[in-house]
Amino acid sequence: MSSSSRGPGAGARRRRTRCRRCRACVRTECGDCHFCRDMKKFGGPGRMKQSCLLRQCTAPVLPHTAVCLLCGEAGKEDTVEGEEEKFGLSLMECTICNEIVHPGCLKMGKAEGVINAEIPNCWECPRCTQEGRTSKVGVKGGRERHLKKKPKPPLASAEGPAVPSPSPQREKLERFKRMCQLLERVPDTSSSSSDSDSDSDSSGTSLSEDEAPGEARNGRRPARGGSGEKENRGGRRAVRPGSGGPLLSWPLGPAPPPRPPQLERHVVRPPPRSPEPDTLPLAAGSDHPLPRAAWLRVFQHLGPRELCICMRVCRTWSRWCYDKRLWPRMDLSRRKSLTPPMLSGVVRRQPRALDLSWTGVSKKQLMWLLNRLQGLQELVLSGCSWLSVSALGSAPLPALRLLDLRWIEDVKDSQLRELLLPPPDTKPGQTESRGRLQGVAELRLAGLELTDASLRLLLRHAPQLSALDLSHCAHVGDPSVHLLTAPTSPLRETLVHLNLAGCHRLTDHCLPLFRRCPRLRRLDLRSCRQLSPEACARLAAAGPPGPFRCPEEKLLLKDS
Repeated sequence: MSSSSRGPGAGARRRRTRCRRCRACVRTECGDCHFCRDMKKFGGPGRMKQSCLLRQCTAPVLPHTAVCLLCGEAGKEDTVEGEEEKFGLSLMECTICNEIVHPGCLKMGKAEGVINAEIPNCWECPRCTQEGRTSKVGVKGGRERHLKKKPKPPLASAEGPAVPSPSPQREKLERFKRMCQLLERVPDTSSSSSDSDSDSDSSGTSLSEDEAPGEARNGRRPARGGSGEKENRGGRRAVRPGSGGPLLSWPLGPAPPPRPPQLERHVVRPPPRSPEPDTLPLAAGSDHPLPRAAWLRVFQHLGPRELCICMRVCRTWSRWCYDKRLWPRMDLSRRKSLTPPMLSGVVRRQPRALDLSWTGVSKKQLMWLLNRLQGLQELVLSGCSWLSVSALGSAPLPALRLLDLRWIEDVKDSQLRELLLPPPDTKPGQTESRGRLQGVAELRLAGLELTDASLRLLLRHAPQLSALDLSHCAHVGDPSVHLLTAPTSPLRETLVHLNLAGCHRLTDHCLPLFRRCPRLRRLDLRSCRQLSPEACARLAAAGPPGPFRCPEEKLLLKDS
């Protein structure tokens, strides 16, 4: 689509990325086409920078940085379940004006736009459809000019009604598929190559039946001499795509010579990033006497707002202020939506603690973040939806020590099992099956519908917990306390902080069980209706080795 076809309010065309799911994306390079021969790993100069002909994606998708032109938010179709709601929150790119918008932001129905079923997230928006725009709309003198053509009468034929001509995108896709089929038949014998030539000739003729004689496809003029064929030096016949002849033709003769041996492959890595300057250059040409280490010590006393102001001073300060030592914790809580620049800024700073509580983060955004924050130690996701939190099941977090999942809606035992169990795609021959929460020391599960089955999985796959928050869990009772303090429980020797506030099923019979935990320093039993203050006072007086003190009723603390 040319630049002349965009209206005055049209957005810039975004380059699409691979879908990584189609047959072309998952296959390897052929090593025979001219793009593969140009690659450095096949011994070429590496100038074209193009992918293999057989690996050209047939369904490219929008990049993850694409946002809506009207509301500025990314696609959030993963947060809903209905088909109509998913369509209203997904990003759609218009093939005419190139605008990327949410269909729900246009306040128009789905039937008013023309959806392209071949390419994902692609349509003709209702605005262009109502105004009668086509791909040949031009702009001249700042005003739109609509070129309306008279409808051509259908060509009469003896067999029946005329078949409508396919769209240009459909023709391009079919040409690409036929080209791939012909390239796969190259090593065959001469008879198979001649058969493929005849098949391609018949297919090319059938596609060009609807065109007028002497007129090429897509409105191009025919080549000089009345035909689109050209003779090259090697005697092969090459036909320009779009003409009535075959797409590719091979010489009828003996089989091609054997392929020469491939050269040795080498891994080509990008050049290393330039090191940050150690000094601050001044306008006079000299350097500031304070080195970079001294400036970083000064920056450590500033907050996030002051650091962002310092980044605007000069380019050197901007690079220094991205140091991860200045951003140990980043708080994005209570945000309605997270934009792609915000996610990129988080990845550049590499914080150790990230707070995303009560935000509208989607599963795709969270998975993109966690795969790029391998040093993350604390993650707060309280108040988010389970559709987003389920990204933890496929993201590696080797350094995670604190996980906050309080007040997440619609969490059941089956979903917690997916989070606690080891990943199913373990390598063959691997004897150790480590769960995703093996190294977590503090886990907050307040307000969830936990049962004893989930607690058994928690004891098995999170054995290093020292702080556990089960407050306001409606199903936690005396049997749950017995599981936590049983002789076979690994948490019996590691628990230091235990929060059971608001668990109304706890009774006085479970209080002696807490004496089995020798390292317990904090026990919160507030708002437990069936627990009497006298029984809590007797536990505080006896306690595990050493008495507790009670600053509040049913709150037991012990000085370390």
